[in-house]
Amino acid sequence: MEADAQVSQLEQALLQQAETLAREQLQNAEATCARIRAESAAKLKLAEEREILAAKVEAERQVRRQIQAAETRLSAELDRLRWTLTESTQAEVRTAFRRLVADQARYLGVLEAWLAAAAQALPPGDLAVEVRHEDDAWLAPVWPEIVVRAAPGRAATLVAHGQPSEGGLRVRLADDRARVDQTFEARQARLADELARVVMERLFASAPDLGTLVHG
Repeated sequence: MEADAQVSQLEQALLQQAETLAREQLQNAEATCARIRAESAAKLKLAEEREILAAKVEAERQVRRQIQAAETRLSAELDRLRWTLTESTQAEVRTAFRRLVADQARYLGVLEAWLAAAAQALPPGDLAVEVRHEDDAWLAPVWPEIVVRAAPGRAATLVAHGQPSEGGLRVRLADDRARVDQTFEARQARLADELARVVMERLFASAPDLGTLVHG
């Protein structure tokens, strides 16, 4: 009987030990499973964040490309408009000047005013006033009177320059130390730079804001 009791006690002890080990193994398995789930969730979250970040980067890259393409198109359109407006305005100026030249009375008044301005701008000394052949023919008879009014006290010799020109005059000192060019071509060249500046200011003032188009 005593031996049976010892055996029974040993069996109970072994059974308890087995149950304890089983519980420990179960707890370890549950902890491991929880850790694996947590690690998997963290990895999944990190992967999602990376995908979102990559998507954002790609989206930003696409937006930048679209903005650059829009800027390129706008720049080309502005260049075309600037050229068109500048050429159109210069053509209108040329037409207006030709009408002025055809009106001899008005043209004479303009030439006299330009001569007066040049005489004031140039240093003291005798003047040589260059005009085209067409103007030299009809200006010569009235030239002394023009000089008296426009450049009083100064000698101003009328000279035909013989170069292609729409009209106007070039005034220089007789010794060529200084000159003022008031031919149509010189005035148009000076006007071109100012005209281009004004045209660009007007174009950019009315151009759309690309940032507003993209983000608005």
